[in-house]
Amino acid sequence: MAACEVAPFGLFHSALFSFGGLFSVTFQELLGDNSVRQPFSTLKTFKMCGLKLPEFSAIMLAGELWELNCTHLKVVKVEQHLKGSAFAFQAECMNFVKILHLYNRTHLYACGTGAFHPICGFVEVGQRVELDFKSLEDGKGKSPYDPNHTAASVLAGEELYSGVATDLMGRDFTIFRSLGLRPSVRTEQHDSRWLNEPEFIDVFWIPESENPDDDKIFFFFRETAVEGSQGLGKQSFARIGQICRNDMGGQRSLVNKWTTFLKARLVCTVPCTDGSDTHFDHLHDVFLLPTRDKRNPLLYAVFTTSSTVFKGSAVCVYHMNDIRRAFLGPFAHKEGPNYQWVSYQGRVPYPRPGTCPSKTFGTFSSTKDYPDDVIQFARNHPLMYNPVLPHGQRPVFLQTNMDHIFTRIAVDRVAAADGHYDVLFIGTDIGTVLKVVTVPNDSWQNMKELLLEELQVFKDPSPITSMQISSKRQQLYLGSRTSISQLSLHRCGMYGKACAECCLARDPYCAWDGTTCTRYLQNTKRYGQGSAYRLGPVTFGGQSSSGIQKIYGVEGSSTFLECLPKSLQAKIVWTYQKTRSDPQKEVLLDSRVIRMERGILLRSVQRKDAGFYYCHATEHGFTQGVLHLQLEVIHAQQADSLSLSREEESTQPFHRKLWYQDFLQLVDHPNLSTMDQVCEQLWSRKSHQPKKKPPPLSPLFNIKSKSQKWKHLEEKQKGRSRRTHEMPRAERAPRSTDIW
Repeated sequence: MAACEVAPFGLFHSALFSFGGLFSVTFQELLGDNSVRQPFSTLKTFKMCGLKLPEFSAIMLAGELWELNCTHLKVVKVEQHLKGSAFAFQAECMNFVKILHLYNRTHLYACGTGAFHPICGFVEVGQRVELDFKSLEDGKGKSPYDPNHTAASVLAGEELYSGVATDLMGRDFTIFRSLGLRPSVRTEQHDSRWLNEPEFIDVFWIPESENPDDDKIFFFFRETAVEGSQGLGKQSFARIGQICRNDMGGQRSLVNKWTTFLKARLVCTVPCTDGSDTHFDHLHDVFLLPTRDKRNPLLYAVFTTSSTVFKGSAVCVYHMNDIRRAFLGPFAHKEGPNYQWVSYQGRVPYPRPGTCPSKTFGTFSSTKDYPDDVIQFARNHPLMYNPVLPHGQRPVFLQTNMDHIFTRIAVDRVAAADGHYDVLFIGTDIGTVLKVVTVPNDSWQNMKELLLEELQVFKDPSPITSMQISSKRQQLYLGSRTSISQLSLHRCGMYGKACAECCLARDPYCAWDGTTCTRYLQNTKRYGQGSAYRLGPVTFGGQSSSGIQKIYGVEGSSTFLECLPKSLQAKIVWTYQKTRSDPQKEVLLDSRVIRMERGILLRSVQRKDAGFYYCHATEHGFTQGVLHLQLEVIHAQQADSLSLSREEESTQPFHRKLWYQDFLQLVDHPNLSTMDQVCEQLWSRKSHQPKKKPPPLSPLFNIKSKSQKWKHLEEKQKGRSRRTHEMPRAERAPRSTDIW
């Protein structure tokens, strides 16, 4: 696993900065500005069902129905239906809700483990929330027996499609259809080519065309790969599986079994120049982002590495065209003396396995009419040879060697002044949420991700297991095994009180309205021309709001120009102009002008170095003036005389003095560890060297007469030679090196 595979993507800091960078915000800070609410925290550890109710008002937790509104959660007592009261106080014997769907305007459909006896029923939601006990039915094939087993489902019309383990031991996994008018259909039992120890992640209902008979159900899961490399042990691959919604099973073979089931590997990798790839194979979550074309949504998926040595997380995005292309490609086939997996080169029967029976792609009205060779081929070749590749052939966002991994994702498409932006909310296993926005890099065809915030959403850090976004309420609902939190999607007020700061935050939720940084709303007259900014490249003026800072440099010595931008990821550019009327030119680096971590160092300052210096911070297409300096260069003798005259004029015992020669020798000394020795040498040399007559100074400096000066020094020298019994003097404070 080469370092070049991930190095360009893993550099993200956790420091607090505001210029186009990451804000690391604690839970207490979020509470302080009312950005997060944690209305409920259990005393025990429970397993929460997925928050799968967009814009609805209820979730299920540990067998109780929690009603959700904009401000708080309140519990509505629903009697738990347990099999055997003797086990009621054992954690595993509770009714862990695993499936919860909005069935219609008045009812939810819920399924739970039922104390190792899966059970399902309808919950009436109205003025009162009640469980209809008359509707309780067997939940086998819908909910797992064991609360530790994963389950995923989708309600398509009145039909429930679920991926679940159908036995107590978790060995018989199936993709199952129930409810509705069509017959119950499942995958082939005990055939590792179909499902091999899968863990189901999510299910989506996606139309294929305008004809509803072409609709398909897509399952996302991870499983032990049958085509994995021999000698490497068990390998877990991410999968995407498809079935036709109108699949009725076979007539003579695959009776009540899927005849249109196909699966393909879901790839999320970072390619390297040496031909090797870093694979993120452990799928954790998938989010479907609708687009204007309901047949072509975007699918965002969260992955982690399976390696115990290399730790990393990635987000890949997939287009439906790429998914359909993989399912229309060659089938995987095992042949040869070593039974290797290769692309099937033989004849594929008609209609092609995986095709839905409809008038759009053929003349068959039901899968029961399919020829036997089609059914037999579908039974033996469920795996596709080509994988599904992500958009751009690589992750859109990843982190490596961090103290956390990604667990959940939710995406919101935000309308800004110049277009639409996808904002990613990524949950982690330490209870934080990363807020990431996709921005154009030079053009809209070349997008890149910018990490805006890292938010601690739980008081006690715990893995985020559920996440649901509400664009209508502008809230993000998060769940862990112990808590529920409600987080605002935007916090525009924190981006400062200036237009530049608001714009450089790069948050598409926010815009400058002329007075404050506030939530951007389309179709309003609140924003003047130029106020609702674009997220594309923008340049701001070079002069900082703090004005010009004047500094002095001594000719022949070194001068350091310090500039510290707010963002640790910003690139610093220095420009220079001799006078205000001259054009600005970029400062060129050489052996005398050296770039340092905190600025630039001018060695052996010359008269020609005097002028105006501008520090600019550039990041993600934005340029902001950070600092404006005016450098004046003085002669070394003038600096020496000036420091001496300042010492003479000092009558206050605590008056600050300027000792430029001493200070410059300390700055120029090559070994800072010997600073104490240098100080001792300076003091020793000053106490023994004869006093020299200072050179004449410019009228600019107000200096006393020679007689007064020497008389003053003689009195000081005499004072030092007296021996008295006065109290010992305190140690001399360090000399000031403040700028004039």
